[in-house]
Amino acid sequence: MGEMKEHQVNSKQSNNKNKNGFNSQKSPDKKQDKNQSDQFQWRRAGKTSFVWVLIIISAVFLSNLFTGKGVDEVEIQYSEYRRFLTDRLIVKAKIVDEEFYGELSETQTVLNAGGISQDVLKFRLKLPFVDREVMNEWDQYKVDYTFKQKSIDWTGYFLNILPWIAILAFWIFLMRRMQGGGGGMKSIFNFGKSKAKIWTSDMPKVTFNDVAGCVEAKEELKEVVDFLKRPKRYQKLGAKIPRGVLLVGAPGTGKTLLARAIAGEANVAFFSLSGADFVEMFVGVGASRVRDLFEQGKKNQPCIIFIDELDAVGRQRGAGLGGGHDEREQTLNALLVEMDGFETQEDIILMAATNRPDVLDSALLRPGRFDRQVVVDAPDLKGRLGILQVHTKKIVMNKKKVDLNAIAKGTPGMVGADLENIVNEAALLAARKKKRSVDMTDFEEAKDKVMMGVQRKSVILSEGEKKTTAYHEAGHSLVAAQTKGADPVHKVTIIPRGRALGVTMQLPIDEKHGYSKTYIEGRLAILMGGRAAEELIFNELTTGAGNDIEQATQIARKMVCEWGMSDVLGPMTFGKKNEEIFLGREIQSHRDFSEVTARMIDEEVVRIVRKAQSTAEQVLNDNIDLLHNLAKALLEHETIDGVEVDAIMEGKPIIRSKNGSAIKPPKKKPKRRPPKNKLKNTEKN
Repeated sequence: MGEMKEHQVNSKQSNNKNKNGFNSQKSPDKKQDKNQSDQFQWRRAGKTSFVWVLIIISAVFLSNLFTGKGVDEVEIQYSEYRRFLTDRLIVKAKIVDEEFYGELSETQTVLNAGGISQDVLKFRLKLPFVDREVMNEWDQYKVDYTFKQKSIDWTGYFLNILPWIAILAFWIFLMRRMQGGGGGMKSIFNFGKSKAKIWTSDMPKVTFNDVAGCVEAKEELKEVVDFLKRPKRYQKLGAKIPRGVLLVGAPGTGKTLLARAIAGEANVAFFSLSGADFVEMFVGVGASRVRDLFEQGKKNQPCIIFIDELDAVGRQRGAGLGGGHDEREQTLNALLVEMDGFETQEDIILMAATNRPDVLDSALLRPGRFDRQVVVDAPDLKGRLGILQVHTKKIVMNKKKVDLNAIAKGTPGMVGADLENIVNEAALLAARKKKRSVDMTDFEEAKDKVMMGVQRKSVILSEGEKKTTAYHEAGHSLVAAQTKGADPVHKVTIIPRGRALGVTMQLPIDEKHGYSKTYIEGRLAILMGGRAAEELIFNELTTGAGNDIEQATQIARKMVCEWGMSDVLGPMTFGKKNEEIFLGREIQSHRDFSEVTARMIDEEVVRIVRKAQSTAEQVLNDNIDLLHNLAKALLEHETIDGVEVDAIMEGKPIIRSKNGSAIKPPKKKPKRRPPKNKLKNTEKN
């Protein structure tokens, strides 16, 4: 039954004409600030790199100055040395560890190793040995020579290790960038440190008053808050507070907001981080961060440790086809051990949030770990009204012209994030129109934009496509109006919205949690109404009914295989759902029925869909005039609401004002009674 709610509530899936694209928005200001800070860091890093390059160049230049080898000293061969010596051309000489550095009386031309002639005034060479005979020969040829002891060349040593220093510095820079640019040299060795953000008492608080809806969830969590405030009350009685609280719900229902509200109500330290923060490129970092996180919690107790998106690190072990002990499993094992390591006297509560409880490891969900699961479901009418009241406090709204109760009734199945988006879109539309406040028209337009998609006025349809779309949507609307127990039509449009060329949106009057077989069969007939109208009027089929057929087939198969609504197969379920490959389960769906049963399932699905098709055709044939009237109204006005659809069904014309809005029938004013004085005067006369 739960799947039928998705087909009913989501108006964009109700009666789509065609799929043409996607629409997504995401532009938080915090990301811009982060990008700016990152840009600044890179500028600073560039300046630092430039300084380092200058230092290296200066070091090389100084080394050339301080080394014994000058640029004018040319290395010569031993034969050239003998020629210079015998010709008495060598004036001065310096001997350093059998290295001969000489100076000539005049410039001489020699051939270097490459065979190129070169002028030489100062030269050097390595002597084979230096003994008394060699020195006597120097004295004979009047050479002024001296002996020097070779000193330690610190500059050379520095130049040798300089590349390694540069590589080490560059590695440190990269590690700091990967660690989020943490300050100081300590960040190099902080891989195993937790990246949890600590919410203290001086930060803005979130309380339960800021969380609307989810009444049952708040009642469950008030016990946790009371334990953190008054733990001795429970300890005296020997009661044990749940060590772990798992918030389960669809995305956008307010799980993270509830966790912050608990921290604000209890007024304790709040450690917040995501499951992805445990994942790192180095082995063992995730497990180390888990241990460090719980160590910080023990130092700051009483406290709350909140892990968002727990499924990122808590997936079922044994994942993948290769098995193995991968990094994520090590992190999960460390988390399991730390949760078991809690002492009974420790005022530490672990909270986590996930929208995929089915993929979590069973060891996490056992009593003693996450022994309390709090379901944060989609809000009801009262909850949606409360959420709208919370979010509308932040905008300038014309309270006299805005009916929040009507908006809440018209948004069934929406979660808190969707309602917040509607309020924000309404404020944006009002600002775009240069209004001083947000009124009801802005909310209605924002609701249609979120539920049906953005109007694509740039898409120009031909007259043929426009007429086909009009009859397609008129078919949906007519079958919906003539089907007993179906949800009333809220709005019909042939203006392209989102991915559809036309949309027929239905809204339920009351909240629905379960669906009968009659309702589902009516739903199937409504889905097939568009295709039946095209075939009836034009005797031709188009691709516009593709999405309707897809939805109808899915619903019919669920009726047979999951909901037991088939008279032939009876109350049985067939087939298991596909499991993800990373879970280490079946790669393909497990087929637990025979070929004969599979043929019967297919035949039943076809029968159910064809029955819905024939039902829609019969409704349209019996009300062919109403179908033409609805199509003409759509071609004329392009968009009609539920009141106008009812008027057409009753044979009444659509009357609109000059601005295109529907004119509501005037309310009859009560007759005023004449004053008592006049009545008395009349009686006297």
